[in-house]
Amino acid sequence: MFIYILRRLLLSIPTFLGITLITFLIINAAPGGPIEQKLQKMRMGGAGGSGGRGTQISQEILDSMAKQYGFDKPVHERYFIWLKNISRLDFGESFAYQEPVIDVISQRFPVSLSFGIASLFLTYLVCIPLGVTKAIKSGSKFDHISGIILYGMYSIPPLVLGIVLIVWFAGGSHFDFFPIGNLTSDDYDSMTTMGKIWDRTYHFILPLTCYMLGNFTEVTMLVRNSMLDVIKSDYVRTARSKGLTDRMVYYKHALRNAMIPVATGLGGFLRVFLAGSLIIEKIFNLDGIGLLSYSSILARDYNVIMGITFISAMLLLAGNIISDIIYVMVDPRIDFK
Repeated sequence: MFIYILRRLLLSIPTFLGITLITFLIINAAPGGPIEQKLQKMRMGGAGGSGGRGTQISQEILDSMAKQYGFDKPVHERYFIWLKNISRLDFGESFAYQEPVIDVISQRFPVSLSFGIASLFLTYLVCIPLGVTKAIKSGSKFDHISGIILYGMYSIPPLVLGIVLIVWFAGGSHFDFFPIGNLTSDDYDSMTTMGKIWDRTYHFILPLTCYMLGNFTEVTMLVRNSMLDVIKSDYVRTARSKGLTDRMVYYKHALRNAMIPVATGLGGFLRVFLAGSLIIEKIFNLDGIGLLSYSSILARDYNVIMGITFISAMLLLAGNIISDIIYVMVDPRIDFK
């Protein structure tokens, strides 16, 4: 196992370089970089004060701006400079926000991290017992009705669901039960501990519903189908023939093997640190990682884009390795060599 993990770690190096290099080349090839955008603002400012005539920018100013933003070197040199800086955890400075990239990203962590953790916890807390129950009662009225509801939930786009929830429950046209925007109330700091917990929960309900509704169906059906396959196995029939109770057969003998496909996805829990949804954050006015990524791409804020790419790639690669380790822990028959 140690040799396998070491091999995976070594393989992660070219994978990481490939992810970051492709991203770096794409964003640098896109038109409208930070220099062009700043020049546009300067010309627009000049046009406003000179009777509609654009401001002429000297070559000295252009060269100075290129040096300031690091664009006075070829793209391959800039990529290696970025790698050198990133090895010291120096993400550079945001062109749009004029502050260190790590600060820009960390300011958005509370929103995305909160929704990522809550979504992960609630999804597995609800979907595993629901999927097991659907498998045990396969073909029953409960299985059919719950299946229709789950697939109905899965078919609703988050954008449509978010708009409907706001219109009906957040003061859009009907009821004003829930707030939108921010994660806490204005008087959050003066609340008691229980008051703070309730206030956060209250603000979470609508966006979290949009955030995790699709995952409910995927995980539940994965657990159900996996459990159905295990229930049909010979060893489960043998356990039942020995006179064991259904609860013992299902939850002690069958559940562990049924959880193997689910457990292999648990390595993705690291990605909750950068979980973000542009649509949900935009609709509910939440300043998270998803909205930051989108605005950074529009602003050609290269350092922020590469900072998010770096962290996402590291979490993805680490999560894949953790998934393999969990796979071995759940199923001892698996032996990576």
